[in-house]
Amino acid sequence: MLKYIARRLIIAIPELFVISFLVFMIMWAAPGDFLDQYRMDPSVSPEFLQALSKEYGLDKPPLVQYGLWLKNLIKGDFGYSFYYRRPVSSMIWERVFATIILSFVSFIVSWVLGIILGVFSALKKYSFWDKLLTVIAFSGIAIPGFFLALLLLYWAAKTGWFPIAGMVSIEHSNMTAWEKFKDISWHLVLPTIALGFGGFAGLMRYMRGSLLDVLNEDYVIFARAKGLPEKLVIYKHAMRNAINPMITFLGYSISSLLGGSVIIENIFAWPGMGRLVYQALIQQDIYVVMASAVISAVMLILGNLVADVLLALVDPRVRFE
Repeated sequence: MLKYIARRLIIAIPELFVISFLVFMIMWAAPGDFLDQYRMDPSVSPEFLQALSKEYGLDKPPLVQYGLWLKNLIKGDFGYSFYYRRPVSSMIWERVFATIILSFVSFIVSWVLGIILGVFSALKKYSFWDKLLTVIAFSGIAIPGFFLALLLLYWAAKTGWFPIAGMVSIEHSNMTAWEKFKDISWHLVLPTIALGFGGFAGLMRYMRGSLLDVLNEDYVIFARAKGLPEKLVIYKHAMRNAINPMITFLGYSISSLLGGSVIIENIFAWPGMGRLVYQALIQQDIYVVMASAVISAVMLILGNLVADVLLALVDPRVRFE
């Protein structure tokens, strides 16, 4: 297995190179550049624009710009933000914590509830509870995340039960450690629901269908015919095979931990990477976008690797050659 992991990590290097090159070319091919906001101001002189273009390296051919950025990336430097006039690395580290909190909590909640309720729905097939969970699941799949976020925001503004924006309260710095934890948790409720509801609904239906398929297999019928307890048949024999497709899906879910909350963060004014990347796209702050793309690509590769390793540990039929 160690050789397999090492081989996958080595293959990831050219993958990251191709992904970063494509993102850079797409950003460069977009109409205009960061200096367009200065060109619209008649008081800005052409000499000033030329000086800025030289300072930011925008006067160089795109392949040269990419080569310089790649050279700095190997040294651990993500580049310099045009808009904020700060190193991109420092900006990311300031915001990545907030995004990880929101994404990780919604990830855990959606997966735990999705699997548990999916199993429950399969075991109660065609019952009232199964039909109720089916309605909830289809609603979660059908309602866009941004629309649900707006509804939750409107409801919170009307009732005052939950905060409508930000990650902490104004008096957060004066709170005790326990009060700070409760304050952040209270601010997390609505963004977590908006971000994780769609994923939870899909996982629940996926788990239900997978378990129902396995329960109809011959070996499950044979286990029941032998007189094994129903719980043993379900949780030892059926669940072990029904969970395999979910593990494969896990890799793609991990990859979206840092980049999947762009819209939700903007709606709830959550100070994470989503808002930073959105503003960078609007301002065409290319190196901030490049850093986000590289991080997302790394998460995708690591997520798929983790899913493959877990699949091998769960399913003895899987072998790494």
